[in-house]
Formats: sequence, C-alpha cells, structure tokens
Amino acid sequence: MRHSNPLLDFTDLPRFDAIKPEHITPALDALLADARAAIDAVVAAGGDSWDAVVEPLTEATEKLGRAWGVVGHLNGVVGNTEGLREAYNAEIPRVSAFFTELGQNLDLFARFKAVAANPAFAAASAAQKKVIDNDLRDFRLAGAELPDAQKARFAELSSRLAELSNQFSQHVMDATDGFSLYIDDAAELAGIPEDTLAMYAAMAEADGQPGKYKLGLQFPLLFPVLQYADNRALREKLYEANAKRASEFGPAEQDNGPLIREKLRLAAEEAQLLGFANYAELSLFTKMAESPSQVIDFLRDLARRAKPYAEQDRAELEAFARDELGLDILQAWDISYASEKLRVARYAFSEHEVKQYFPEPKVLQGLFGVVGTLYGVRFAERSVAVWHPDVRYFEIFQGDTLLGGFYLDLYARDGKRPGAWMDDVRGRRRKGDEVQTPVAYLVCNFSRPVGDKPAYFTHDEVITLFHECGHGLHHLLTRIEVAGVAGISGVEWDAVELPSQFMENFCWEWEVLQGMTAHSESGQPLPCELYDKMIAAKNFQSGMQMVRQLEFSLFDMLLYTAAEPGRVDWLALLEQVRDEVAVNRPPAYNRFPNSFSHIFGGGYAAGYYSYKWAEVLSADAYAAFEEAGGANAQVGRRFWDEILAVGGSRPALESFRAFRGRDPQIDALLRHSGMVVDAA
Repeated sequence: MRHSNPLLDFTDLPRFDAIKPEHITPALDALLADARAAIDAVVAAGGDSWDAVVEPLTEATEKLGRAWGVVGHLNGVVGNTEGLREAYNAEIPRVSAFFTELGQNLDLFARFKAVAANPAFAAASAAQKKVIDNDLRDFRLAGAELPDAQKARFAELSSRLAELSNQFSQHVMDATDGFSLYIDDAAELAGIPEDTLAMYAAMAEADGQPGKYKLGLQFPLLFPVLQYADNRALREKLYEANAKRASEFGPAEQDNGPLIREKLRLAAEEAQLLGFANYAELSLFTKMAESPSQVIDFLRDLARRAKPYAEQDRAELEAFARDELGLDILQAWDISYASEKLRVARYAFSEHEVKQYFPEPKVLQGLFGVVGTLYGVRFAERSVAVWHPDVRYFEIFQGDTLLGGFYLDLYARDGKRPGAWMDDVRGRRRKGDEVQTPVAYLVCNFSRPVGDKPAYFTHDEVITLFHECGHGLHHLLTRIEVAGVAGISGVEWDAVELPSQFMENFCWEWEVLQGMTAHSESGQPLPCELYDKMIAAKNFQSGMQMVRQLEFSLFDMLLYTAAEPGRVDWLALLEQVRDEVAVNRPPAYNRFPNSFSHIFGGGYAAGYYSYKWAEVLSADAYAAFEEAGGANAQVGRRFWDEILAVGGSRPALESFRAFRGRDPQIDALLRHSGMVVDAA
C-alpha cells in the first residue's frame, strides 16, 4: 500500500497529479504510526545527544508534516474537489491530537532536557542550540507540565481550535464563491474598463450564460465594480454582499458568528491553563513584542501620527465627491470609486492606465531580474506535476547550485481560498552527506488571461507578487541546515513580514519598472511622465490606508485581551476602535469580523499588528538600499547574509542589528508614508 500511495512518496516533489482524497487517511495511518514508533524508540533509548534524540524525531515528524501540508494546501487551492474537504476535515482532530500528544510527552521532554544539559552540547552550532531552546519552550506551551486532567483538557482545546480555524476559512470561501450576479445589459457596467468587461463576459460564457457578464465577490471580480462602475446601485449591491459574507445575513451553515464566539472563549481558556492572563499574552510569548500593552501603545502612537493625515484625506475626498461627482454623502461603496476619480483628477492617470504596462511575462521577468541583481541568483522553469493547469514551477540557482524551488499559482478561481500567501512544501535540511533543498508555494488571486492575451496586473497586484516572493526568498535562500530554524521556521511571527514588505519597495524604482513593463498595444516600457505621476501619487490617501490597518490591528489585540472574550460584543468593540482611529465608517450591517480570516482562520490571532511592526523593520532595511542608490548587489549580499540566510537561528532583532548596525527606527516608515517624523 505504501508504494502506491503518492502522499507517502518523499523522493522529490509532491505527486499532485496522483493524489486523491482516498489516499489521505491511509497515508496518515502510516505516518502517525511511524512518528509514534520513533518517539517510543527515542524515549526507550534514553539518549542525550542531538543525533540520538533530535534527528530521529525530526525525520519522522517532518514526513508527517510534509504530507499533511500537501493535504492542507490542496484544501486551500482546490477545496471544492469532491471528497477532499470531507477527508481533510475528518483528519484535523487526529493530526491535532498527535501534535498535542507530542508536546505533552514528559518522557520526551526529559530527553530534550538531557540534550541541553549534556556538556558536549556546548560545542553544538548556534542553530542547534536555538532549536533546543525553542523545543523546551514549546513543550511548556503545549502543556507538558500540566496535571493530567488539565493536559486532557488542553488537548481538547487544541483540537477544537484547529477545527474552528478551518471551518471559519471554509465558510468565507463558500460565501465568496456562492455569490454571483449576471448582468444582461453592458450599459449597467458603464465606467468599467473594456478588458475587465471581457473577463466578465468570458466567465459568464464559461458558466453557460453567453452574452452576459458575470460579477462576483472574488477580488478580481469585485474590486473593478467598486473602483470604476458609474452605477452607484450596482456598487452598493456588491459592497453589501461582500460585507455580509459568512454572517447571520446568509445561510445559517456559513455564519461565522458562533465560531468567533467559541474560538475566543476556548483560546482564552487555553492561555489561562498555561498561566497567561489572556490569549494575547500567550500569542506574544514567542514574538518580538514583549507585551500586549507595548503593542497597543505602538499602534496608538502610530495612530496619533497618522490620523491627522487620514482626516485630511477624508475631507479632500468628501469635497471632491460632493463638488465633482454630486455625492452629497460619501458612502462606503463610493470610497474606491471617488478615490479613483480624484486620483485621475489630481495626478492625471488612472490605475487602469498603469495596468496596461504590466503583462504577466514582463512582470515575472522584472521580478526575477531584481532578485538576480540583489542576490546573484537565476531562475529556471521546470515541468512538474501540479494541482491546476495554471500553476507553474520555478527553481532558483546560484551558479550551477540548486538552492530551492517554488510553485506559482497566480489566478483567482472557484474553490480557491481568497487572498495571497506563501507556504512551505519542505524546508532546507542536512540529511547525512546531502542537503534537502527548500520548496515553497506562492499563491495569489489575480485576474486570469482572457483570450490570447496574457494576464495584466495592477500595480497593487505587482506589489502583492513581490511581497509573497519576499516570503518565498526568506524560505528558499536560507543557509541553515537544521530543520527547526531553517528559512521561515522558528522566525518570530512579528518579524516574518520583514523580507516580504521589504521587497515591495522595489516596485517603485525606475530602473526596476523599466525592466518589467511593456504596454499592451505599443510594447513600450513605462514612460517617465507616467512614472513621475505614480511617484507623486504614491502616498495618495496613505493616511486613510494606515489608520485602516491600525483599526484591524487594535481590534485584534483588544479582542484577545478582553476580560471575558467569550462574552465580548466584538461589533461594539470594533466601533470603539473606529471611534479612536478610523475616518471611514461602514454601514451597520457590515460584518467585517466574520471574514477576518487572518485572526480567526489563520495564524494572526493577537498578531495582526505584525504587519505594522515589521513595516518599521522593512522600511528601515530598505533605507540602507536607498542610501546606496537603490537595488545593488553589495547591500543585497549583506541582506542575504544577515537576514535571509540565518532564518530563525537567532532572534530577529539580532539579525536586523547585524544588517543595519543599530536598532530599528520609525523614521523611514513615516517618510515612505509621506508623514513627517514629528507629526502630532
């Protein structure tokens, strides 16, 4: 059975063309049995060395993690495959129970303590020492030292929280995919660019509705309506449908409200079992930030600096909407539309005009060129088994040495989780005389090609692609060969956005844009005149954008520090946060928390602040390149050596200091956002 189950084949890349739902349970049966046997063997041997304890355990659990990671990935990108979701959901409790059992094994905990106490371990590498430190910490955070009755309860909580996160994300996906609107008359879509209309028409035809236009809630379908449609009633209709996703306004089986309530209550209980006052304290225990109060103070300080700019942005938008568009009251569904009109009026260009310069082939060429300039590496495409025909696979080389590879899945489609993300397929690891190269997934939800034309990306989508590539490079360019701290493994969560946000900056450099743009008709690169307008508009509404992120971050942190989180009125709390920092207020029916997958379905619970926290680091890191005149190999080499190469083998702050020569400063972030340093 093993040789015929593709999930048990670890010789190379996953065999996506062969994996079926019926392979999942048998593969987990085998891998869980192997992992438990390895644990028993390590405990029985009573060893106290790295080779006797860590290596055999890593070998067994890595295979389990890789196979389960493939299943979880497929659930996120082709989740509507018959039987896949059911098989994945059925196994979540079993996998969660194993890892809780692993973390609570006192005999195994004792073996790790013995490794740390062994005098010979003083000669271990810094990466090995960091792994042991992390593992000893994680045993405690898994409840290893709890009384037996509390251990059992902790295991129940861990399993249920994993189920809730998965259900939350699936409800958001189903609610997003479940809405569609077919338009018969193109006049109702006045203002929307022709290439977007062609996409809507092609999607309707694919659904057996020729001659119509299909609208939906996936971002490439939704946002052009909000941004360009002159039809205000249509904008309102799609805004409302999006704002009510996965809430009490839709099918009861997709309502995330009860899941939020249960998750908050159980997360707080889990934290209290471990001796923390609330879940936010537990979340921050493994991060750079020292306490919830420090994070809240950081966010409120940024809000104090940003809100005057946001209020000015809002006032200008209201005046323009009233005087030029006849909108006496600027509603939530008018903001993107009025903003685009104001951008055109003020800077004499539209986002759609810029989009015509970013065909997918040139964008990838430009992206690979930047990475090549910074780090002296090259990319080569390879044909491998994939989960969808749209997916491509690339390898990264330094000279003739293979460093790693990544899958690129760029386009939105039904059954695919919204948003953009990077995840790992496998990490870098030394295995005897060989080194296992790292592999990653880079996933986006962009507009797909229409007809015989390539996909064209907005500049924001280009920035998103660079962002996810930054995560990928963090994983792929590591030089650490110890699994637990290679690449993104072991990196503090509030530092993991540093390499991704850092990469975004290169999307604004003239030399970079010259190498990644070609107009859809003329083939000419981005002209200087349009580039100058883009730079002039770079900080357009940056105040509003910043307070929006601060709104989400403060809501997240205050929610997970609430005294009685299981009883908190999160909509009222969100309104209180908006009173403090926001300038744009949504209608009362808006149920943003019900689709806030970062903190209820992903890994950002009491951690959404990480985007702003890491943005301070990334802006300051990029300033080193600005000081050296832009993208260049000398500074790039230092960034690789001190940030990317070391992975999680040392604290992120130490890595930043090694690169920058000092502690991070907020000045660069404020400058990049168009805000003076001493803003009140």
